[in-house]
Amino acid sequence: MTSPETFLRQAIALAAAAREAGNPPFGSLLVGPDGTVLAEAQNTSITESNISHHPELKLAVWAAQELPADVAAATTMYTSCQPCEMCTGALARSGLGNVVYALSGDQLNGLKTGGSFPAVPQSGPSLFDEARVPIDGYYN
Repeated sequence: MTSPETFLRQAIALAAAAREAGNPPFGSLLVGPDGTVLAEAQNTSITESNISHHPELKLAVWAAQELPADVAAATTMYTSCQPCEMCTGALARSGLGNVVYALSGDQLNGLKTGGSFPAVPQSGPSLFDEARVPIDGYYN
């Protein structure tokens, strides 16, 4: 069976290809329970003019659409960098089994000359009684 380091090196190679294509340098692959690479992706957020085209998000969407829940739960995503908050949310909803990353978010931010993206101010909660109406009972 292929080692986790081999899969991580493949993800890193995808990240290098993304950078060479003019995109942020991130790549991921999804490996099935038998060790077969089911799908791979690289960041295309610049060339496709879509801020959501991170490889982790693209693979999470693919898995949710294409894999039975039991197969998705048995997969492992190998990715060149720890998934961002957007991708982490998608991964939680996709049903994937595990994520293994090469570079942590803190390590990534340490490599950036300007640090992380600036936080967007948020305020709330507000209008609880009104906002809960469409949600009440949905998650039961």
